[in-house]
Amino acid sequence: MKMILFRGFLTWLIPFTISFLFFTPDGIPLIDITFFKSIMMILGCLVGVLLLIQSFKKIKTDYLEEGIKIGLIWFSINVTLDLIFLLPLGKLTITNYFTQIGIRYITIPIISIGMGYLIKVIQKESSM
Repeated sequence: MKMILFRGFLTWLIPFTISFLFFTPDGIPLIDITFFKSIMMILGCLVGVLLLIQSFKKIKTDYLEEGIKIGLIWFSINVTLDLIFLLPLGKLTITNYFTQIGIRYITIPIISIGMGYLIKVIQKESSM
């Protein structure tokens, strides 16, 4: 469970840290904000998938259930950390946060559940 939590934290920390490269010290974007958000979405997916691969390497059974668990935990970690740090930093309202950023975190459980399901199906077919 510690590694699930740690990797979930990394799914938030890595993109958050890299995002500072795209802003001046005063918080002014150095590139178009839509382009920035696209880059962050791609980076978040890349980091998430790489960490999911590492996580699933350690799982030996219940792949779908583990995919659901990991996805929901990581989703919760990302939203919680955003509400603590990003909301005040970006001066966003809760509504703006969820419509502009928070909704994108739904990709985390979608991908983790999809991976868990795929591994389960492959394992089942290979044991036949």
